[in-house]
Amino acid sequence: MSMADGGVSLILASGSASRRAMLTAAGVPFSAESPGVDEDAAKASLAGSSPRDLADALAELKALRVSARRPGALVLGSDSVVALADGTLLDKPQSREEAADHLRRMSGTRHELWSAAVIAEDGRPVWRHVEAARMHVRPLSYSFIDRYLDVEWPAISWCVGCYRIEGPGVQLFSRIEGSQFTVLGMPLLPVLDFLRTRAVLPA
Repeated sequence: MSMADGGVSLILASGSASRRAMLTAAGVPFSAESPGVDEDAAKASLAGSSPRDLADALAELKALRVSARRPGALVLGSDSVVALADGTLLDKPQSREEAADHLRRMSGTRHELWSAAVIAEDGRPVWRHVEAARMHVRPLSYSFIDRYLDVEWPAISWCVGCYRIEGPGVQLFSRIEGSQFTVLGMPLLPVLDFLRTRAVLPA
């Protein structure tokens, strides 16, 4: 794939449909490759990290994993972490019942969603950015949660926090503070800014 002004190629180290859609919609030329990271093992090794640092470390791990086998390319890794007000970190729900439990725990409270992006080149990180969105969940009735899961399960089994903000998940919230791109899983505007400096995009 040709790059603007002779810049290097960009590889997205992710299987995330929402991250691919963001880059595609923004007109970014890229290819995608799964990093093959065992996220559960990585999170276990990073136990005790702050939500911000955890998102950053997981994004870096993904970027470095693909960068090691793709010399000369810019490799973009990204990850998101949801932290409840009491500090509990939520993972992707493993079942509809667990998703319902997560939604009940978030009901009527505020949580933070941290999204990190790290770009690696030739096996080392060359750029990173981490930012948070504050998500205010309205009080959710049990009947609403059931109807919501009738529509959204199992699609949201891939979503930390059990919502797709670009779809029915927006109904969970009374207010959102922060970038919608961050909520979708990647701080896109800072990523685009860096890509312009490397001629992946025209300045």
